[in-house]
Amino acid sequence: MTWRAALVALAMMPGIVAAQSMKDMQDMQGMQGMQGMDHSTMHDDPPPAASAPAASPADPHDSPDHAGHDMSGMAGMGHTSNNAGMEMGPMQGGKAPADARSGDWSDGVAPMSAHDMHMMDMDDTSSTGMLLIDNLEAYAGQGGHGQSWEAEGWYGNDRDKLWVRSEGDRSDGRPQDGDVEVLWSHAVATFWDTQLGVRRDIGAGPKRNWAAFGVQGLAPYWFEVEATAYAGQGGRTAARVRVEYELLLTQRLILQPEIELNAYGKNDIARGIRSGISSVDGGLRLRYEIRRSVAPYVGVAWEHLTGGTADLASGRGQRITDRRWVAGVRLWF
Repeated sequence: MTWRAALVALAMMPGIVAAQSMKDMQDMQGMQGMQGMDHSTMHDDPPPAASAPAASPADPHDSPDHAGHDMSGMAGMGHTSNNAGMEMGPMQGGKAPADARSGDWSDGVAPMSAHDMHMMDMDDTSSTGMLLIDNLEAYAGQGGHGQSWEAEGWYGNDRDKLWVRSEGDRSDGRPQDGDVEVLWSHAVATFWDTQLGVRRDIGAGPKRNWAAFGVQGLAPYWFEVEATAYAGQGGRTAARVRVEYELLLTQRLILQPEIELNAYGKNDIARGIRSGISSVDGGLRLRYEIRRSVAPYVGVAWEHLTGGTADLASGRGQRITDRRWVAGVRLWF
């Protein structure tokens, strides 16, 4: 019986193989139905449908084992499918709105006149001017009482200016000592100018004329410095150095110390001067700026004669050192 069973099994083998082959073909057909699936459809918002690209020709080097597989259905899974339907339009297009404004549009403001344009000139060639009355005061001291002044004004630009300076005092209704200077100033460095001009002595005694040359500017730590040399008739020479500083106690309360030194190269007995350092003057004034241009002040000032000038004053019965209490106003325009 065993050989009969073996014969039956051999007879049924072709049918079993054929059935298994048909089952495999059905499974392959089911997988081919899934080949067109696009993974982008798994998102919440599916992109717009796009037509599938044409199938590319088969590579002649492909293995024969894959010749029966249709890969065209998987074209939707290519990288190019991510950009399907995303066409880049023009960055700007269409017509401008009816209310669009040109670069020359203004909100009703009239064009600036030539005069107004000149007023906005910010270069260093534009000219301007200022008048500063630094001290206009009354004083009372050991040597008497009177009034004194110190003023300066200029007109010009950042490079060149015309300066006028004057200082002096009067007592008993008469000028006692003073001078007026007219100088041409030229900028030579940051914060520093050279000055060239003339000086005229006024007050008691003969009037003297001098040629003047000097420098003025702002030294480190904000010290204002003036240094001037003079040459006069008859070989007379003189020099003056002045330093002052402004200490801001508040935005409006300012303490101003100053010191001035005068020297002469020759005796001038008619004006009470001998050669050498003739005097050292100083002051300390406290001012309150009601406005920047108006500032009343109080303070103390003194004058000390030195050397041969002090001896000459002492022989005439004059004081060598005079201390004064002062009150006045500082103005600028």
